[in-house]
Amino acid sequence: MININVKRLTDSSKIPTYAHIGDAGSDLYASENFLLPRHSAGAVPTGIAMEIPQDYVGYINPRSGMAMKGITVMNAPGTIDSGYRGEIKVILANHTDRDYEIYKGDKIAQMVFHKYSEVFFEPVDELADSQRGGNGFGSSGI
Repeated sequence: MININVKRLTDSSKIPTYAHIGDAGSDLYASENFLLPRHSAGAVPTGIAMEIPQDYVGYINPRSGMAMKGITVMNAPGTIDSGYRGEIKVILANHTDRDYEIYKGDKIAQMVFHKYSEVFFEPVDELADSQRGGNGFGSSGI
């Protein structure tokens, strides 16, 4: 388990919560009313900032119930790096023919935290052979 320091940027901002024990995604909440016009995208404020530990990243994922209605995270997953200390906003896309209203306190996305390893990119002239080689899209069959 890791601890994440969360700063409320407004008095009414909600700290992320887990709906059930064992859930991977913590719910993020809108900190204000927001109109998402049809066939558009917008950055919905959460009113919080986080101090994510080094070697961890927070990924913002869509909520399945909203995605079924055509509202999803535009850049899924959104990446929140450990060095970022600004307000977390969720870029939502409305793929429907109707405007979508978000109200202060609504659940708008989920955040999942992952440990990662920093890598160093080594320039080389040749790569080692592999079974797949350079076969790309569709190469594994149907």
